[in-house]
Order: sequence, then structure tokens, then C-alpha cells
Amino acid sequence: MNIMTLLPFIVLIGAMFLMTRSAKNKQRQAAQMRDQMQPGTGVRTIGGMYATVKEVNDDSVLLEIAPGVHAIYAKNSIGAVLQDDEYNRIVHGIEPDESETPVVPDDASSLTDTPAEKKIDLGKETPAEDKADKGEKAAGTDTAEAKDAERDGKPGDTDAK
Repeated sequence: MNIMTLLPFIVLIGAMFLMTRSAKNKQRQAAQMRDQMQPGTGVRTIGGMYATVKEVNDDSVLLEIAPGVHAIYAKNSIGAVLQDDEYNRIVHGIEPDESETPVVPDDASSLTDTPAEKKIDLGKETPAEDKADKGEKAAGTDTAEAKDAERDGKPGDTDAK
């Protein structure tokens, strides 16, 4: 037989081997995560319900869904075992202390000892501001259109296209 006829089958068998290996690895990690459950640990079920573990058995777990409300779930229905701070943030709305996170300034001026300089506005001034700067009064739109046409280099052409 020719090697070229066997090559697609070899590639297919290799791909199947790699896919089953990664799936087994994920199953092993999920089993380890479920074995870490202890009473008092916060969990999320595969249905998205958050609860606290009260009792762990061989293939089932007793969860406290709400204060005084208990339910028995299969261990396989636990989607994630959560850290205490994450569980408290999601379920109870308790944010972690702000003192632990570093304060990042919005600009570099707070990092230097010199006071911040006055910010310069580099934006384009409007025609009304130009006239106000020169001490002129805003007369009307005809002079503004003439000024715009003069600035564009087209004197006398004030019609809009």
C-alpha cells in the first residue's frame, strides 16, 4: 500500500487521540475540584445556582441554598468551587477591602512634587470665540459665512453645496 493512502487515516487517529486526551484531562481536573469541597465552602452548580456546602458524601452533597433551606445534589452537578472572597462578593455583595488594592493616579502630575501646570486647550476655536477675542459683536450669519469662505480661499462663494 501507498503511504499517501494511509496518511489521512493516520492524521484522523492522531486528532482523535489528542481530543480524548484533553477531555480526560478536563474530567480529572473537575474531579479534583469536587474533592476539594468541604463544609462551609461556596459553590456554583452547573445550573448557575450559588450555595454553601453543608455536608459531603461519596457521590452526593448537601447544599444550603438559602438560610434554613437545604437540598441534596449529585457531586457531578457542582460546576465550580469558589474562593471565600469571590463567593461573598457574588452572593452577599461584600466587596474586598479597598486598602489592599493599590491606588493608581489618573495622570502623571500626582507622581511629581511640582504642581500641575495649567492645561492648554489645543482645540479649534469657533468663529463666535474668534470675534469675542477681537472685541467684535456677533453680527449675523452672513458675515460668518463670508469669513468661512475667505478662510477656505473662495471669496464670494457662500452657497452651501
